[in-house]
Amino acid sequence: MKWPEVLGKLEQKKCFIFSSEEFGAIIGGSSLAAKRLLQRYAKKGLVSRIKKGEYLVTAQKPPDIFIANKLYQPSYVSLEYALAYYHLIPETVYTVTSITAKTTREFEVMGRLFSYAKIKTRAYTGYVPKKIDNYTVLLALPEKALADYLYFVLLRKMEPNERLDVSMIDLKLFSEFINLFQNKKLIKLAEKIKCSQKKS
Repeated sequence: MKWPEVLGKLEQKKCFIFSSEEFGAIIGGSSLAAKRLLQRYAKKGLVSRIKKGEYLVTAQKPPDIFIANKLYQPSYVSLEYALAYYHLIPETVYTVTSITAKTTREFEVMGRLFSYAKIKTRAYTGYVPKKIDNYTVLLALPEKALADYLYFVLLRKMEPNERLDVSMIDLKLFSEFINLFQNKKLIKLAEKIKCSQKKS
């Protein structure tokens, strides 16, 4: 089977990121044949491996948020990357930051860093499916991205970004997400952030 035919089958199945097993099922070959073919395509630069057994079509690389969702599951994009997406901070964020219910991890894919920070299950909420460039991604709501961010600011003993703009934040919803962490110091920090917004 030639590459254009393989590519057509991947596009038909909407396989933007796929395992060697899924690839084998699509081309109708054995698992071993699929792995060998993927290795050959990877050497030619037609596909790129994002982690062991997971690939994407190099020329049709999905948005980083989509890759982040698929790279380590369950997860949703949050923290600094989401804050920058919503223009709550002015900086460009190069590491794609996510929240996970699993172990904290970090990956490098095609020159981009993807980091995953673990939170407790009770706080693993506040994200929605969102369409970005025709891809459905899981992204924290602005209020949850801010709550997640402040939790890790506190945990890592850092100072919040001085240029944080929370003028468009729903303060009631923000408080609800903050309370999920059941952390008195975090509640106090959140109140400080809310007060600064009211004064501005």
